[in-house]
Parts: sequence; structure tokens; C-alpha cells
Amino acid sequence: MSAIEPAEALGPFRTRFAAASAGAMAPVVVGCSGGADSVALLALTVDAGLQPIAVHVDHGLRPGSARDRDVVAQVAARLGARFDGRVVDIAPGSNLEERAREARYSALESARAHHAGTAVLVAHTTDDQAETVLLNVLRGAASTGLAGMRAQRGHLIRPLLGFRRAETAALCAAMDLPVLRDPMNDDETFRRVAVRRRVLPVLEGVAGRDLVPVLARQAELLREESNYLDELAGAAWPHHDDASARSLAALPPVLARRAVRLWLGSPPPSQADVTRVLAVATGDHRSTQLSGGRTVRRVAGRLCVESDG
Repeated sequence: MSAIEPAEALGPFRTRFAAASAGAMAPVVVGCSGGADSVALLALTVDAGLQPIAVHVDHGLRPGSARDRDVVAQVAARLGARFDGRVVDIAPGSNLEERAREARYSALESARAHHAGTAVLVAHTTDDQAETVLLNVLRGAASTGLAGMRAQRGHLIRPLLGFRRAETAALCAAMDLPVLRDPMNDDETFRRVAVRRRVLPVLEGVAGRDLVPVLARQAELLREESNYLDELAGAAWPHHDDASARSLAALPPVLARRAVRLWLGSPPPSQADVTRVLAVATGDHRSTQLSGGRTVRRVAGRLCVESDG
């Protein structure tokens, strides 16, 4: 496909992108791996006048990954965006996907602070949202997990959650922008890739339709309901004022579990952690150790959380 004028290529996406990125003000950091999704995001962000800094994070997980930096730098220069390349060190071992994700977001947030950016924009699409929902089903996540990724959380914004992967690819092709293909996206030992290439097609075959918008819509509805329940739980147990064990134990279980999750914050507790905390609140136990190196104790009728470090 030959390139067309940027205004013509970007025009159909402008209104949707403006609505999805309404909380962002120039300058912003854009996480850019060089794939079609992130290149399209960079082009849209430049077009919106948000003065993006394209940040490429090299995880060093495959030979030649450093060359991707040069491709992203060239795309950024062509679009008129600034560029920043970052390298993170990911040790071999278990939970590679999660550790790489944490390192990437840490690098992007560091770049935002360095460049005095107002936000970090990342290129998750509707397809990514659907995959996330299915991954969380496999993890046994509660409704918060099944609500998928938030469109905005703190400085992080996902303006493409309403865009399909095919749309970002078409935009890059229309503008004749080079895109990279990560061979790790074909490696089905990674659970997300397996869901994308094996699980989702089987489910769509059974359903007889495209399930991506269905799963994304369900996530949106669950997110709204989850936010509402969080508000109820926070009002029912205002732990910042008095983390009363008796008050927590008296709540309906659905609100009590929510209240514990809000209280413990990040890293998010497992369902087993929440159950053990509630056992401390009811007086069945005096304390419990949580995953992530924390201990919850009942002291003088109040719950206290302590770091084990």
C-alpha cells in the first residue's frame, strides 16, 4: 500500500483518540516498542499536539533487540517526536512476563519524571483487553481482575483501548510507517501468546462470532460495577480513620473483601490473603502473614499491616 497524506490517514481516528486521551496534556511519554500498535499511538499523539517523547525499553530478552531502538528512533524523527531509549535488566527465571512488565512500566515512569511529562501513554488495544480478561479467568481472578485494564490509572493512560489491532496496522500501512514484529509474539510458551493464538480462536469458533468486543464490553461493565462496589466498601469501612476489626467483620462479605483489598493496596492481595485477614478481623487468628512480605495483626481492636522487611 502506498502512503497517503497523514491528515487523510489520521482523520478517521482523531475524534476517538481525542476523547480517549482527554486527560493528557503536553508533553507526554509514549511507550513505543516499534510494533504497529505503539507506532500508531505515537503518530496519533503527535497529531494531537501532545508533544510526545517516544520511549523504547529494551528488555534484552532476545538477540538483536538493541537494533529495535534504532528503528523506533527513526520513526520518532520522521513523525517529529523526541526519542529516549532505555535498557532494563531482566534476570532469567519464573514469572518472566510479569517481571518484564514491571521493569518496563518502571522505566516509562522514570522517563516521564525525567522529561517532566504529564502522563505515560501505552498502546493496549481492544484485542489486548480481551486477552487480559481471558488471562485473568485462567488465574481465577475476582471481578476486579475480570474488569481488565483501566483506561487511566494515575499517570498511565491507555488511549487505544477502543481501537482494534487491525486498525492500528492499517493506519501504519496507510502512512507507510515501518513497524517491527517481535518474534516473542509467536512464542506460545508465553501465556498471553497462547491465549491469543489458541484459546481465543477456539472460543470464537464455538461462539460463531468475534468475541473481542464482547469480552471488552463485559470488562467495561464489570469495571463500572467494581468501581461502585469499591466506593461502597470504602464508605462502609473508612480504614484511614480507624481500621476497626469489629466494623470490618460486621460488613457483608462482598464489601468486607473489597474493603480489605482497598486497605492493602499494592501489591494486590490474593483471595487467600483476603480470607486470612478477615479471619484476623473476626478474632479467629491474632495475625497472618501475606504474600509479598507483609503481616496483618489485630492490636487493641484495630488491624495493623506491617512490612516483614
